[in-house]
Amino acid sequence: MNYNVLRYFSVLAQVEHYTVAAARLGISQPSLSSAIHNLENELGGVKLFEKSGRNIRLTDEGKFYQEKVDAALRELHTASLMLRDSRVSAPVVIHMGFVSGTLSGLVAQKIADYCRGNNRIRFHLTESSAENLMDMVRQEQLDMAIVDSTDRDRSLHFRKLKEGNFFVALPEAHPLADCDCIEPAMVVREPQIVFNYNVAKSFKEWAAGTHSDESVICTVNTAQAAMDLVAAGLGISFIPDKCVQPQPGVRFVPLKNWHQALYMCILYDKWLEPPVWDFVELLVSSIREAEKNEF
Repeated sequence: MNYNVLRYFSVLAQVEHYTVAAARLGISQPSLSSAIHNLENELGGVKLFEKSGRNIRLTDEGKFYQEKVDAALRELHTASLMLRDSRVSAPVVIHMGFVSGTLSGLVAQKIADYCRGNNRIRFHLTESSAENLMDMVRQEQLDMAIVDSTDRDRSLHFRKLKEGNFFVALPEAHPLADCDCIEPAMVVREPQIVFNYNVAKSFKEWAAGTHSDESVICTVNTAQAAMDLVAAGLGISFIPDKCVQPQPGVRFVPLKNWHQALYMCILYDKWLEPPVWDFVELLVSSIREAEKNEF
């Protein structure tokens, strides 16, 4: 049975006047008359109203039906309010991915501020390579990801956030440890410790025009693990400037003319809850503004 028709009947039963009821409901009088006529037919031909001069009044059957319909409408209204209130107060989990080095500084601060500003917000964070993060966005396991490479897959949308510099992390005893800067060709064939596969691949493609992985001696999950292995003398590693921090046994030398671009990756046409979308916009605008102010 149509909810709107029951609501029409309830209002008409209260005012017992078609013109007044139609105005209150915001519909035409013929539409109201037709709805009530169809309702009476649906009830087996029961007459809910009878004429009383120029007005109408409820029949005994109509009075009985009004009591039941009004009670049902009150129950539905109460249930709707309960569901709405529970939805409004329910936690909203933002599933976000990031490549190593991007959670520090501004991004971490914006996450903290957003949580403090809205007690419904929860974050589930995943650190991985750009390739894995993009797959997770495609599969809707993540709402968004900060990645350092793009993909030609048109199901994904990339918004450039910023560019950062790279350093080469070298053991202190390395012959190049005291250089002011390093040309990429000088170290491309050095044993490399990789904490983000896309960084290694794009670096070698740019510096030597090859996709070969023969220089990668070890793959780890984080920049810190890579720097620990550099300190142990296993090899070198390419570290984004945001990950550079004092480390015993390690020297950081700027890598000449090579930058890391960061992008916000989301899925095209995916509906995001307003608090999630608001955070995407906040993060993008904040990073871009900070980048602009650095120059």
